[in-house]
Amino acid sequence: MGIMNFLRERMGKILAIVIGLALFAFIIGEVARSGSSFMRGSQNDLGEVAGEKVPYDQFSKKVDQNTKNFLQQSGQAPTPQITGYIQETTWNEFVSKIILNKEIDKLGIVVGVDETRSMISGNNPNPQIVQAFGDQKTGQIDRQRLNMFLNNVATAKADDPMKVQWNEFVATMVESKKAEKYMSLVRNGLYVNSLDAKDDYEARNKLVNFKYAELDYASIPDSKVTLTDDDYSSYYNDHKGQFKNPQELRSFEYVSFNASPSKEDTAAVKTQIDKLATDFKTATNDSLFVQVNAETKTPLTYLHKGQLEPKLDSVMFNAAKGQVYGPYFSNGSYKVAKLVDSRVGPDSVKASHILLNPATEGGVDKAKAKADSLKKLIAGGASFAELAKKFSTDKTSGEKGGELGTFGRGAMIPAFEEAVFDGKKGDLKVVTTQFGVHIIKIDDQKGSSKVVKVAIVDKPLVASSKTQSAAYAKAQAFLASLTKDNFTAESQKQGLQIKKADDVNGVAAALPGLDNAREIVRWAFKADKGDYSDQVFTSGNQYVIPRLTVIKPAGTLPLDVVKKQIENDVRIMVKGKTLIAKLEAAMSGASSIDAVAQKAGTKAVPVENIVFANPVIPGLTAEYKVVGTLFGLQLHKLSKPVAGVHGVYVVEPESFINPAPMGDASKQRQQIAQAIAQRADNMVFDALKDKANVKDYRAKFL
Repeated sequence: MGIMNFLRERMGKILAIVIGLALFAFIIGEVARSGSSFMRGSQNDLGEVAGEKVPYDQFSKKVDQNTKNFLQQSGQAPTPQITGYIQETTWNEFVSKIILNKEIDKLGIVVGVDETRSMISGNNPNPQIVQAFGDQKTGQIDRQRLNMFLNNVATAKADDPMKVQWNEFVATMVESKKAEKYMSLVRNGLYVNSLDAKDDYEARNKLVNFKYAELDYASIPDSKVTLTDDDYSSYYNDHKGQFKNPQELRSFEYVSFNASPSKEDTAAVKTQIDKLATDFKTATNDSLFVQVNAETKTPLTYLHKGQLEPKLDSVMFNAAKGQVYGPYFSNGSYKVAKLVDSRVGPDSVKASHILLNPATEGGVDKAKAKADSLKKLIAGGASFAELAKKFSTDKTSGEKGGELGTFGRGAMIPAFEEAVFDGKKGDLKVVTTQFGVHIIKIDDQKGSSKVVKVAIVDKPLVASSKTQSAAYAKAQAFLASLTKDNFTAESQKQGLQIKKADDVNGVAAALPGLDNAREIVRWAFKADKGDYSDQVFTSGNQYVIPRLTVIKPAGTLPLDVVKKQIENDVRIMVKGKTLIAKLEAAMSGASSIDAVAQKAGTKAVPVENIVFANPVIPGLTAEYKVVGTLFGLQLHKLSKPVAGVHGVYVVEPESFINPAPMGDASKQRQQIAQAIAQRADNMVFDALKDKANVKDYRAKFL
């Protein structure tokens, strides 16, 4: 039973760490989507990867498992943002697993029985095994405990939860090892030769001194430029590769009606909190007062300086017992705080415990009686450690003689914490908590500082039903006035600001200006371009009515979708043509950069010590085309006009300064190889992902 409890308490953490970190360490943050619209997917398929379906029920089961792992590790309920992150991570797990397994199968990569056994109990076991079965003091694996656990697994029934979880863990560990072998094959195939090293060395160390004449794009006013359809088509065709959309995106505009608390709402809450402040001063049971009157019913515990919010820290650590501070406003609530107690206590405590379960002892009274008996035995000289191993239902600490290690305030539940921090070294105490009856031994106490116990009563400032109803009525009236073509006109007529949410993906949960926007996003991915919603959505304190404006399907986006996006770039291209013609005219008959600059009405600017690898022109910006052109020219030879980032240039190299001979190329090769290896994992995965034709239908499920 000891090992089974250990597994149940630790396996979730093992799996979470393995899934999150070790499964495929090179998974990039976002997996691109491609293929047809999600509406064409099966009603039961969340997506498709390389022709293999991703069933929704399997995905949902894995999300639930990963959410439980999060709860186990953090102790906090996931927010909408955390839920979205868990869903995205889980999706990435499915995609990466399918993609890599297909490649691994093609290459025949395996992890044999002996290799698996070595990862579990060999001389160099998997880090997760060490973490789960390691000794916290020595950092070494506890072989006896590991072997005992493995024996229990071997003799357990096939459907035993412990055995099922262990088999899942081993399977995940094996998959991770296969992925590691695959990436090792890729990295071992990378090679940097001496010519690569020489080119890189010169790019970083060879200098050029030059002059340039530039005509700035800003020298032509935007109002003087007329863009034609041919201009847009020309730019689009030359840059089509930039418009590849990895996943379907949608944009919508919306109007919102504010349902934030009104002045009347604020006055009502302030009246409530003022009365509570008066009653709080005379209350005799502060804990009960908080439980009855506070919105956030936080247990009263001792806190160090810095653990209270700043405005309370400076007051409560200098206040007299019973002093009331407030009302004050903080984090959306009006609050009143009262100093219940202050004292000087230890900063940290080292303790051990024996935990008794009232359910198995016949009730709380019998558990307390047994605890008192054990306490007497310990006080009489019996070994606390041996009794913990024999009687404690907390098997994780029980196997270590009841040791809980050293911890600070806030690490334990209030009743337990109060017992160990209020006692002294060597004390034995019996305490009852929601986990059972504890026999506690205070092994040591360290440090000493002032702590305070503060009771806080809060009342959140929220909109009244009257305020919410008024805002909702306005939203409904606006919705009733809409037709397919009058969204903009009606918004302007009513003085409403039209806001935009651009390039939203199908699984977005929150957007700038919109909290908890999942329902709006789900609507957007079901609507057609130009549709407005037939309902009013709630987002925080806003009532929202959206209208879908743009659909960007996965794949290469058509010109009409990106036309607005590229408008400024097209304008610069057109200006560039005019400036190129002007510089070409200035170059006619000119033999030097100074002559070109004079004829073009600009200056020849000297620049020194520029390297190919860092093409920043002082005072301007990085000009890759310009500097690249320089290193391809002969000395004192004028370039053709070059359309750069800031303007159009003509350049003339005046001198090249070669670096000292490179010498041994091995170090340079090693540096380049390391840089390539760092990029290789993501680049390989990108290539495999593109080939896999990932189809993502999550927008209709999540």
